[in-house]
Amino acid sequence: MKALRWHGEGDIRLDNVDDPTILDPQDAIVRITRSAICGTDLHFIRGTMSGMKEGTILGHEGVGVVTEVGAAVRRFAPGDRVIVSSTMSCGVCWQCRAGHTAQCDTANPNGPQAGSCVFGGPQPTGPIDGLQAEYARIPWASNTLTAIPDNVSDEQAILLSDIFPTGWFGAELAGIRRGDTVAVYGAGVVGQFAIASAFRQGASRVFAIDSVETRLVLALDQNADVINFNREDPVQALMDATLGIGVDAVIDAVGVDAQRPSSGPAAAESEQLAERFAQEVAEVAPRTNVQGDNWVPGNAPSQVARWSVGTVRKYGRIGIIGVYSPEAMSYPIGQAMNRNLTIRLGNCDHRSVTPPLLDLVASGVFDPTRFITQHEPITDVVDAYLTFDRREEGWLKTVLTVEG
Repeated sequence: MKALRWHGEGDIRLDNVDDPTILDPQDAIVRITRSAICGTDLHFIRGTMSGMKEGTILGHEGVGVVTEVGAAVRRFAPGDRVIVSSTMSCGVCWQCRAGHTAQCDTANPNGPQAGSCVFGGPQPTGPIDGLQAEYARIPWASNTLTAIPDNVSDEQAILLSDIFPTGWFGAELAGIRRGDTVAVYGAGVVGQFAIASAFRQGASRVFAIDSVETRLVLALDQNADVINFNREDPVQALMDATLGIGVDAVIDAVGVDAQRPSSGPAAAESEQLAERFAQEVAEVAPRTNVQGDNWVPGNAPSQVARWSVGTVRKYGRIGIIGVYSPEAMSYPIGQAMNRNLTIRLGNCDHRSVTPPLLDLVASGVFDPTRFITQHEPITDVVDAYLTFDRREEGWLKTVLTVEG
C-alpha cells in the first residue's frame, strides 16, 4: 500500500509498504477513505517535536471502513464506517472511565506514565503508525473508533477525528462561561474551531489573533473580532477593547511554532526578545533541515504564551491546545502567578469529546466542512505538505482522498 513516511527532519516520502495486519485481539484494520494534514504533523518534520522514529507513517486524522477485526473487538465488524480518534484509549482504565481518554493508562506501549498515545507520533507517544496511508492498524479499536451515522459524510467525519474536538476541548480548558470575552491566538483550522466552540459554549465576544489575512477573514465570517499582529500590538488592542481589564479567557491554538511580528507596533518589543527566542528555538528544535522556505521552525516559541498571560484579566483562564514539545521550558510563570491565573492544557480527550459533536453534525446543527480549503489525492501528499508548511494564504485545511 501507499503511505507517507517520516525519514528525518525535512524528509517525508510516499512509500510502498506492506499492508498492516492484526497484531492483538483488540486491533482492527481500517481502509482509510479520508485523511488530513494537521499542523501537528509539521512539528515532526520541522524538528520542533523530537523523538520520531525513521519509517513511521505520519498522520493522526482518518475515517474509513473496517475490513478486519481482532477476536476481542465486539462493537465493530467489516463494512462499518468509522472515525478514527487521533489518540488511542482502552476504554476500561480509570482515566478512560473518567473521560480522560487522552491519558489512557493502557494504550501507550511505553507504560502508564508515558502520556498520550497518538497515531503517527514520536517514540514517547508509541510510536504507532499513522493514518496517511491506504490502510491502518487501529489498536484498542473498540474505544478508538466511533461509528459514523449514514447521514454524515466522510468530508464531515474527517473533521471530527481531531480538529473539531480539539477546538472544543480548548474552549473547555479555558472554562468558557456565558457572557465571556475570549481571545483565540492562532486562526488556523484548530483556532477556527476554537472560535466556533467558544461561541457555542456561551462566549459573547471572541477575538481572533493571527497574521494570515485569509484566516482572519474566515474568523470574521464567524463574527469574531480580528487582530492582525503585524499591524497592531495584540496586547494593546485587547486592553483597549476591554477598557484595560483584559479578556476573561484565552485559547492558545498556536504552540511552539509561533512566529513573532515582522512589522507593526508589536515588532519592536519582540525584536528585543530575539536572542531569547533564538535560544528557545535551539532547545525545542535541536535538529532541523530547512530547505528554502520549507520546514522552518517558528522563530518565537514562547511568544503566544507571553501574549496570553499579558492579555487575560486577573483571575482569568488560559486553555492551551497548541502543541509544545517536552523540551519547551519557557513560560511567564511569575506573571501568571502574580495575577492568579488558571492555566489548563493538554491533548484532547477525543473519544469522550467526539460523540456529542458528531450528534451536532448529524442533526444538521453544525457543518464543519466550511473549514476545508483543499482536497488532494494521497498521491500528491508531499506537495500538499510543502505548500501548507509555507503558511501560504488560503491553505487552512487539506483533506486527503485515499483509495485503498
